[in-house]
Amino acid sequence: MPREEPGRDTRGLPGGTPYGTGNAYGSGTGDTYGTGTGDTYGSGGGETSGRGNGNGEAAGRGRAARRGRLRLRPFGLRTRLVLAFLLVAAVGCGTTAALTYRAARSAILEQTQNTAVSAFRDQVDDLVVPLPPDEDSLRDTLLNLAGKGKPRPWRVYAEYGSLRVSSTDRPTSSVITPELRARAHARRDTPRTSFQRVVKNGVPYLTIAIPAVFITRVGEEAAQPTGLVFYAVMELREEEANVEAMVTAARDGALPALAIALVPALIASRGVLRPVRELRRAAHSMGRGRLDTRIHAKGSDELADLARTFNESAAELERSVTELRRAEARARRFASDVSHELRTPLAGMLAVTEVLDEDAEGLDSDTARAVRLISAETVKLAVLVEDLMEISRFDARAAELHTDEVDVADCVRKTLISRRWTDPGQVHAALGEGIRARLDPRRFDVVVANLVGNALRHGRPLVTVRVYTDGGDEGDGGAGTGEAGVLVVQVSDRGPGIHPDVLPHVFERFYKADPARARSAGSGLGLAITQENVRLHGGTVEAANHPAGGAVFTVRIPL
Repeated sequence: MPREEPGRDTRGLPGGTPYGTGNAYGSGTGDTYGTGTGDTYGSGGGETSGRGNGNGEAAGRGRAARRGRLRLRPFGLRTRLVLAFLLVAAVGCGTTAALTYRAARSAILEQTQNTAVSAFRDQVDDLVVPLPPDEDSLRDTLLNLAGKGKPRPWRVYAEYGSLRVSSTDRPTSSVITPELRARAHARRDTPRTSFQRVVKNGVPYLTIAIPAVFITRVGEEAAQPTGLVFYAVMELREEEANVEAMVTAARDGALPALAIALVPALIASRGVLRPVRELRRAAHSMGRGRLDTRIHAKGSDELADLARTFNESAAELERSVTELRRAEARARRFASDVSHELRTPLAGMLAVTEVLDEDAEGLDSDTARAVRLISAETVKLAVLVEDLMEISRFDARAAELHTDEVDVADCVRKTLISRRWTDPGQVHAALGEGIRARLDPRRFDVVVANLVGNALRHGRPLVTVRVYTDGGDEGDGGAGTGEAGVLVVQVSDRGPGIHPDVLPHVFERFYKADPARARSAGSGLGLAITQENVRLHGGTVEAANHPAGGAVFTVRIPL
């Protein structure tokens, strides 16, 4: 009886023939090697590699899809969150599909491979072939082997020295590689089964090589190679089709999976964006002045911390703004109270200074100069008090318009005459006749007086006052009589103009163009009061420099 040794399965010939065909191969240690174009899997613990075209194509498609996603321009946070969720889902689906594909592919190919190798090995073990073999009898043997192929028929080839025989009309096969032949003849002391998966002209094949051996001593397993090698070639089209069907199923199943993943993506993005939308609405509400706006913060995540931080900042801002408003109200009340308290004594002082002015001619020169100085300063103080009271009314939003339909040219003339600005060498009036508007005569008088007085005080003659309607015929001197929607009053002088750094500040209260000047000639509130009066009429006032020189103040009031 033959004796088994570890790692070898040797079977003697029937009847104790001292020579014959047999198969010595490693149990669980079969060598496996690849062609370089794909993976090959050995049975048991053999070397494994494989044909990775499917994986490579899937990876290429994945990279192309990722590049396409990177080119998408995100619009909003919701879109970016949904895309990120879908990206994670796609990566998960792709990873699962790739691992499943690899495992299933290996299982399909290994099952077919193991079945074919085991069946071919058993068939070769049962052969009795005389050596040297006869070509005709060997062809009959090969035809018999080819018909018993599992799991499907084989094409069987045999090589003995220069003899080449096959079960087909061609004695050799181009599918059998030199590497497989080298493995079949490599180990003369312990011949082993070798197999290889190759691709030829796009068709996958499984090739198997089994060297025939004979027993040198009866009862011992000292197998020696006979030089005869059997090869089996089997197509793997069916297995490849099954693998391709798996790829198609994975691809077709990915799109519905992503569509289903879109639903939780939208739900998750909605949950994330709800606090963000509340924060946006709260910020808009605070921007409109509602400093008591707060956000309902719940949970312990980062968005809840953000909501609490917003509430704390809003509370602090509300407290600071409340304090500022209180301080501003106290300042306005103080200025108003002081102005009211000063009006009565100032009225008495003005009456006294008028009497003193009348008697100044009878006094000596030093006393008369002092009396006139006191009178002038008292008048300035009275003007300052009146201006402060007017500003306090604007700040308290207590100023009211008492409009009437007036002739604008007549109003301007009255203003110039009442201030004695009638010298043609000082003031030139280019007034459009027939322009009527609904104005507050007292406040319009203040606007014109402040602008002309400012031009005479800080500019140089000739001061020009123009009145026209925007879009009408300006005619001589810019006066217009046409009907339009805007009344324009323009006051210009021929002085040095206003420094560009000063222009943005000319309407500020108590602003000094020259900080070194200790006190201004006026109250420092004239232009600020002018701007407030124009705003009450729904208009605007602008300051600019004329290209030919001098400052230009332009008032625009809707008719």
